[in-house]
Amino acid sequence: MKQRAEASPAAGMETTAIRDGHGFDVDGLRAYLADRLPERPTRFDITQFRGGQSNPTFLVDTGARRYVLRKKPPGDLLPSAHMIEREFFVFEKLAPTGVPVPTVRHLCEDPDVIGTPFYVMDFLDGRVFRNPALPDCSVAERTAIYDSMNSTLATLHSVDYRAAGLDTFGRPENYVARQIALWTKQYRASETETIEAIDTLIDWLPAHIPAGEEHAIAHGDFRLENLVFAPDSAAVLAVLDWELATLGHPLCDVAYNCMIYDLPSTTPNLGGLSDLDLPSLGIPLEADYVDAYCRRTGRDGIAEFDFYKAFSLFRFAAIAQGVYSRALEGTASAPNAMEVGRLARPLAERGWSHVSWRA
Repeated sequence: MKQRAEASPAAGMETTAIRDGHGFDVDGLRAYLADRLPERPTRFDITQFRGGQSNPTFLVDTGARRYVLRKKPPGDLLPSAHMIEREFFVFEKLAPTGVPVPTVRHLCEDPDVIGTPFYVMDFLDGRVFRNPALPDCSVAERTAIYDSMNSTLATLHSVDYRAAGLDTFGRPENYVARQIALWTKQYRASETETIEAIDTLIDWLPAHIPAGEEHAIAHGDFRLENLVFAPDSAAVLAVLDWELATLGHPLCDVAYNCMIYDLPSTTPNLGGLSDLDLPSLGIPLEADYVDAYCRRTGRDGIAEFDFYKAFSLFRFAAIAQGVYSRALEGTASAPNAMEVGRLARPLAERGWSHVSWRA
């Protein structure tokens, strides 16, 4: 069954009534948005997408059209997390470029309206694929979808961020070092147990950062399920979930995008490709996928790719730990947050396996 698109990672079109702990003043929201949308609502139905580990995401049906509302979660939040304002900003700036993004309608930074800041964007009628093995697609479709994802990432990294008005979007210098420090801090703030592999990576990564710097728009969470594909083709309609985006090193995005090659197909909530016969499925091998990106961006190859893979898995482990911490507190955005949070240890262990031979 092909999945319909929405604007949250790890979720298809399925929505439910607004879950406990995520409610807000719907009538107040309707009144607030009445003059801020292209049309006045004839009705105002709101349901919550089942998925989304970070920011609660809702489907808003006004009768004339549908929108997606993204808001910060309730409760105390980690510093620099859940930056929906950055998503809104980057959507506005990238709209004129070749990078596919949703059309945004309104950003509200006043927490008094519904309890936290939020923004509204157009709903996209397309497909989101949660399973990287693409079980419901043909061999030819799988090949085309992966090629389109690869092309989209290369297009993003080729954007002149200064010309796009994103020169203030981040401080690109020393990006990798600052990211290691940031995610170490975030992990420590949500730490609930000792995970030896994370502790080892926290010590090893800062001392082994590859020499040289590159600057581009770094998405920060570039994965298959964060893309919306056209209903009847492999064309990418939009790249979603930009809350981690900044100016930084593009190879961090590439390694993160390739994380599925490290994970088995049974990985909760994420899936993976490591135990599958990729040629028979029409999915490129990791080396071929990386080579295609290099051709599109004029590279001869990627040195120190193991470092970037280790860093990406470490960072995702830190994110998973944050999800786990929120699940224990009862403020997680998705009902399967506990299961996702338990990925912190295996993700870190896999990350360390990439570079342990160098230790």
